[in-house]
Amino acid sequence: MIRVALVDDQQLVRAGLRALLERTDDIVIVGEAGDGGAGVALVARERPDVVLMDIRMPGTDGLAATRRIVADPGLAGVHVVVLTTFDTDEHVFEAVRAGAAGFLLKDTAPDDLRRAVRLVAAGDAMLSPAVTRRVMQGAAAGRPQLATERLARLTDREREVLAEVGAGRSNAEIGERLFISPATARTHVGRLLTKLGARDRVQLVVLAYETGLVVPGEG
Repeated sequence: MIRVALVDDQQLVRAGLRALLERTDDIVIVGEAGDGGAGVALVARERPDVVLMDIRMPGTDGLAATRRIVADPGLAGVHVVVLTTFDTDEHVFEAVRAGAAGFLLKDTAPDDLRRAVRLVAAGDAMLSPAVTRRVMQGAAAGRPQLATERLARLTDREREVLAEVGAGRSNAEIGERLFISPATARTHVGRLLTKLGARDRVQLVVLAYETGLVVPGEG
């Protein structure tokens, strides 16, 4: 079972999410919270696999709550998916940098919502196309020196794999393009996470663009 926590200040939204997600046999809602502070406490208590986190809430907002969850070593297995009403939300890139493993619009279709929960629980990234564009633009605009120094730690093969991850490709797709097995691709991704100190594939995507390894519009 995939254990999910819901954090949103609107009770109606939480009820809708619960109804949509609990229609399947592999997802269970372990708790709800109406603000970021209560959400962090809920996550610490229940340790869900996935948190659906509203980005805009009174008091502790979704960004601050996400940072607190990501910073807690005891919650390393928790994946936060940030929800927003607008794909032009100016906090998109900030949320991904804060450690969100995914970003979805609140009007996402039910099947896509359930698919996103499953993907993130399995360790994959989940970014809508509009959000991905904003992440790429924000990352490419920064390219801090620290990211470039991290890139220098990688082998040529690891750089190739990172570029493929940055292009949004799965392990199977990476294997096909680089003539390696999906299992080998998965191993390389795991090494990248360790070497770069990244929490998940989303942060690898950000690093790929920050360092200029992948350029928006290419690949």
